[in-house]
Amino acid sequence: MKRDLAELKIPASAAFIPVAKRVAVTLGGQLGLSLVDLDELSIALTQACDSAIEAARNMDAPADLKLNYFATNRALVVDVDLITNEGHLKVAAAMPDAEAQAELQRLAYEMIRCFVDDFRPEVEPRTGHVRFRMVKYLAS
Repeated sequence: MKRDLAELKIPASAAFIPVAKRVAVTLGGQLGLSLVDLDELSIALTQACDSAIEAARNMDAPADLKLNYFATNRALVVDVDLITNEGHLKVAAAMPDAEAQAELQRLAYEMIRCFVDDFRPEVEPRTGHVRFRMVKYLAS
């Protein structure tokens, strides 16, 4: 059973990541996540937001992050969705460090996986749209 808990829309800026983390920690605490789980979720959410913000830098339009927080019987789920105003991915050839960027992205995803129980990144290659789903299971 899915219960929507909150939806948050913030500018794609690192200055707003603490707001996203505060909502996650508050909701996770209400659901019974341990302090360790809350810390891990906070770390993963910071990295996911950073990754989405980095993807927004490759767009040619202003961007926001839309975060959806919901609970299932067993978990807290946080979706991070990059929302642009019809922005398009800059041509990869214009980014000489594209290979290095891809490696940094891979490392960021691996770090997120270390701190949540399930992580599902979705990247639309033509548009650059990114969406991340992070799941933190509740203790039995």
